Amino acid sequence: MLRRAPTAARPLGRARHAREQARPSLAGWTGMLALAVAAVAADQLTKAAVVHSLNINEAVDILPGLSFWHVQNTGIAFGVFTGRLSFVVILTVAAVIWMLAFFARSGARHPLIPVAIGLLLGGSVSNLWDRAYNSFVTDFIYIRLLPNFNLADSFIVTGVGLLILTLVRGEPVERSEGTPWDAS
Repeated sequence: MLRRAPTAARPLGRARHAREQARPSLAGWTGMLALAVAAVAADQLTKAAVVHSLNINEAVDILPGLSFWHVQNTGIAFGVFTGRLSFVVILTVAAVIWMLAFFARSGARHPLIPVAIGLLLGGSVSNLWDRAYNSFVTDFIYIRLLPNFNLADSFIVTGVGLLILTLVRGEPVERSEGTPWDAS
């Protein structure tokens, strides 16, 4: 009777091997979560400073075309879903769950994925906290021709941009000794 080799002795199939290679290490998780925590802290500190320094709808010019203008946003980006708090909270929680699942499966595929997910997660969680605690988000950065936003929004936009970049560029190829990652 033929017997199969023990599981540990069998080589991984290509697809399974690729999945195992794409999963982040403990250090990958730690780095991503540390960046997310730093993003939440930076966003919450700047919002607290604005709330204590400026009245609602008060603005201070910083540079030509740049002001700190304290507003309360009950929607999401660009005022979408204004006044629909429950829907926005559910949408944000679903996005956070997707980010964590994506990172668990693909976090080691590219060196920028932990950075992208850390920024996305930090910005999303910080704004989610504000919505759940205050029923609104404090926005204060105003650049002429753009709606008001905050650091969390900047982190989200930057994270999405980095994620798109990593998905478009694909997985980095093995590099030879002394060759920079993006030398191609």
